[in-house]
Amino acid sequence: MVKYLLLKHYRGAPAPVNDVPMDQWTPEEVSAHVQYMQDFATKIQDTGEFVDEQALSMGGTFVRYDGEGKPPVTDGPFAETKDLIAGWMVIDVESYERALELAGELSAAPGAGGKPIHEWLEVRPFFTETACITE
Repeated sequence: MVKYLLLKHYRGAPAPVNDVPMDQWTPEEVSAHVQYMQDFATKIQDTGEFVDEQALSMGGTFVRYDGEGKPPVTDGPFAETKDLIAGWMVIDVESYERALELAGELSAAPGAGGKPIHEWLEVRPFFTETACITE
């Protein structure tokens, strides 16, 4: 089994087919989208492929280590993940092909007008260290 991160982007990927921003959807459209996501997660929980999911709020801050004392905090000027990443799902599947299949299905979540978004999702495998071979 291999774990993959399915990333939902606010921007940075090609535009989805149904390209109406979520803040312009009706409350019913938002509810239908969230329900689709929950139903999808339940389905892959039943197959043992679900690991975790989270939607992210718009707020966020960059922090770094800067020696002793209080770390510096900034809100720009560079592109930040709060502007790019809307949420994520972690799956644990048998193959890359299965990860693509699930991402394609997740991309069909409804948006404005109840029509599928056809959004682009980023599929990224988790980094794993390779075994050290000694002779």
